[in-house]
Amino acid sequence: MRVSTGNFLGVIALASNLAAPAHALDARFKDANGDMVADAPTDAKELVDPSTLIFAYTPVEDPAVYAKVWQEFLDHLSKATGKKVQFFPVQSNAAQIEAMRAGRLHVAGFNTGSNPLAVNCAGFVPFAMMASYKGEYGYEMEIITYPGSGIEKPADIKGKKMAFTSETSNSGFKAPSALLRDKFQLEAKKDYEPVFSGKHDNSIIGVANKDYPAAAIANSVMGRMIARGVVKAEQLKSVYKSQTFPTTGYGHAYNLKPELAEKVKQAFFTFKWEGTALLKEFEKSQPPAQKFIPISYKQHWQVVRDIDKALGVNYSCKGTS
Repeated sequence: MRVSTGNFLGVIALASNLAAPAHALDARFKDANGDMVADAPTDAKELVDPSTLIFAYTPVEDPAVYAKVWQEFLDHLSKATGKKVQFFPVQSNAAQIEAMRAGRLHVAGFNTGSNPLAVNCAGFVPFAMMASYKGEYGYEMEIITYPGSGIEKPADIKGKKMAFTSETSNSGFKAPSALLRDKFQLEAKKDYEPVFSGKHDNSIIGVANKDYPAAAIANSVMGRMIARGVVKAEQLKSVYKSQTFPTTGYGHAYNLKPELAEKVKQAFFTFKWEGTALLKEFEKSQPPAQKFIPISYKQHWQVVRDIDKALGVNYSCKGTS
């Protein structure tokens, strides 16, 4: 993976009520082994063993579509853990993080940009990521427009609206904001009007329908939407493509009973993708997602933490205790 962190944006105001020193675990968590994620509580009274596991997939696209896509995996997770499993259709990154912090979410896939916030403030322990059979993974941020918009390169966004997804998104906000300012000398509100769509699919559909002149999106999402026929490739035009970033990180809440946490982890690595809705949907990405591979938050998310650091992103974990 390659990334240039340069001299980026100043401070980003996060959309949620989570905003203080970046990359530092909240005081309620401990990290004795230095892996940068919260350790399981040593006091057995603080461990949880819910009768129903709540699972949420990052809200990058229509939750209704993904409830069906994930069902076979959730059935497998239920068998592996001996628990009931329920799909939780979250509407925003902030809501997903708050749900885990409050103990209402046990297993989840958090998008690239919100992983550090989920780790630091919600006790998220990521351990898996989707990859191809060959072990290839990742996606790129692309700035897209529609044919005839008059935008041929990022510099042409000057004086126009630019759609982002949410402030916690890596490809939907952080990376493109830094790029536009650092490489193309375009400052938000001064040189272009930033607007927020809430999700990648909203931005992509918005550009395809000519509601937005340009948008920053994750091309893995765009590829799946084109493959599903939600938008047509000829409705969109890319004017910038970034280096590769890690994709959605999957994991569990730090305070799950250790034996339950282990069963959750093994469920990901023993799931048979062949013939499932999950494979049909995610192999549309490039590279195709065809299995789960183990990851290290400390290693694989270094590039994202570097961007956050360069952006001056600070997190404080206020709210639900």
